[in-house]
Amino acid sequence: MARAIRMHQHGGPDVLRWEEVDVARPTGAQALVRQSAVGLNFIDVYHRTGLYPVQLPSGIGLEAAGVVEALGPDVRDLKVGDRVAYAGGPLGAYADRRLVPAGQLVVMPEGVDDRTAAAMMLKGMTAEYLLRRTVTVKHGDAILVHAAAGGVGLILCQWASTLGATVIGTVSTSAKAELAKSHGCHHPLITTEGDWVARSREITGGKGVRVVYDSVGKDTFLRSLDCLAPRGMMALFGQSSGPVDPVNPGLLAAKGSLFLTRPSLMAYNATRAELADSAAALFEVVAAGKVRIEINQTYPLAEAARAHRDLEARKTTGSTVLLP
Repeated sequence: MARAIRMHQHGGPDVLRWEEVDVARPTGAQALVRQSAVGLNFIDVYHRTGLYPVQLPSGIGLEAAGVVEALGPDVRDLKVGDRVAYAGGPLGAYADRRLVPAGQLVVMPEGVDDRTAAAMMLKGMTAEYLLRRTVTVKHGDAILVHAAAGGVGLILCQWASTLGATVIGTVSTSAKAELAKSHGCHHPLITTEGDWVARSREITGGKGVRVVYDSVGKDTFLRSLDCLAPRGMMALFGQSSGPVDPVNPGLLAAKGSLFLTRPSLMAYNATRAELADSAAALFEVVAAGKVRIEINQTYPLAEAARAHRDLEARKTTGSTVLLP
């Protein structure tokens, strides 16, 4: 018998229940994975609250690492005992053992431990597509990263810095500013201390940034548009403060023929080839020491509700891992 976090209704952290679940033998192209580390991501909060509705009852979580225990008869590129990680559906990563579509699994290279893999797959591949495919960030570009001390933010700052970009980041406290600065953010701006839009304009000599990476949403969206250079890109990839209000496309024209996209990891890694390329690029920068994965909090998986409370209260920095 396996154990997993399940939810039978949408709501606050208390809807998360630690339950016994049956796990069948893998069939077809499935793999049975014994999980040793599970990643916590803000999208988990969206699923829990119903902002992204799911059919209930349901598991929760999209990211984990572990060892293959058994394989369905149609799996050809994995073997029992492989160390694997994944980031993507179906929901249910908050478990000690589970069935996963084999096409979602990536074999971990030597030198990447399970906790690091669970902490970096979803956040790191999100940073990969944002920097390399949503916009191809290059040397000399100026970019703005909101929530720069968060899990995706710290990876974005480091990776963009190695590409030669000037990295401006917003944070909520001086401690988070120091953390972001130590991870490649050249200009951390504390949102409660002064006008971060004016400061970003000042840093860029009035030109504005090429791209804003915004996972905050409602509280930052409109002001972020004022940070962009003409024909700049607004990449809204999350909404931790709530959904953005409807936008008249004419506003984008008025502010400099701006581009707006609402990307997702699932769309960018829709094929096996895209997933493999994204994971390989992530493993490469981590192995080279260009990106450090900061696991600043761990919780027992059974205490997932506490982890969610801390995440929503902005008490966490970097990545958080749940331990079965």
